[in-house]
Amino acid sequence: MKKIWVTGLLLFISLKSFCWGFYAHQRINYFAVFLLPPEMMVLYKPNIQFLSDHSVDPDKRRYAVADEAPRHYIDIDRYGTYPYNELPRKWEDAIQKFSEDTIQANGIVPWWIPVMQQRLTNAFKDKNQAKILKLSAEIGHYIADAHVPLHASSNHDGQNTNQRGIHGFWESRVPELLAEREFDFMIGKAAYISDIPKYTWSRVLESGAAADTVLRDEAELTKLFPSDRKYAFEERSGKLVRQYSTEFTTAYSKVINNMVERRMRQAIASVASYWYTAWVNAGQPNLKNLNNTAFTEEDLKEFEKLNVDWRNTSIKGRTHE
Repeated sequence: MKKIWVTGLLLFISLKSFCWGFYAHQRINYFAVFLLPPEMMVLYKPNIQFLSDHSVDPDKRRYAVADEAPRHYIDIDRYGTYPYNELPRKWEDAIQKFSEDTIQANGIVPWWIPVMQQRLTNAFKDKNQAKILKLSAEIGHYIADAHVPLHASSNHDGQNTNQRGIHGFWESRVPELLAEREFDFMIGKAAYISDIPKYTWSRVLESGAAADTVLRDEAELTKLFPSDRKYAFEERSGKLVRQYSTEFTTAYSKVINNMVERRMRQAIASVASYWYTAWVNAGQPNLKNLNNTAFTEEDLKEFEKLNVDWRNTSIKGRTHE
């Protein structure tokens, strides 16, 4: 009975921690702020806590909106082999070839990011501070997801290879355990992205190419670790839960050559660069004098609804944890 209870609790935690995990998403947006030029820092630095806290809003939305989940991933291996030339990069061409239902079912993150990018650019043009901050926080989430290898794999949680739990392990357990003490987030400055779709697809293809390594190296390392060394019981929120051990987590990070750190650093640089590019494309407006500096009543209700839906775990659509 105790084993069943622990397994159920671990599953609940896994569902609550999909994507990079709340910790990593928040840190990615947080550190991205420091890569911005001074002209943007005047807005982003004072609002860094909002950008960090609301980086996870798209995850919370997945509990209530059925169309939200596909925006976080693409099962790109369903379209042949790397570099997946069978899949048209343009949205119109892709849905004409495969149908919109198929494209949606397999995930749309490389097409969704440019949509969000244009919305952010428009918010800069309108000098709408509330929209700039809200869209900046949310596009950071989708960009970060595009840097996760298992977000570009149909075997997204090792369900096809008896490796269930590897998704949360890679993107939540590893950074939560190692980021503060080992990861280096001192990165250069944001760079202008001349071709948003091309840049986005490049990051997705990198993720897709790394997915096999994520799975293979975990399987090989598992052979060297008996169960009582691979897992350990740790206290979380006053409860004892079964978790990947510190020893196994540290060893895995080394085996994959610090891949989690490298992809997290790339995600930080990318988020800052998308923000910067949107600002430049909008004509580099003065961010000291903006309109709509306060969130509307409707905005505040939306934030609260996201929190309520998340707490109630009323999941709709596919969970790609």
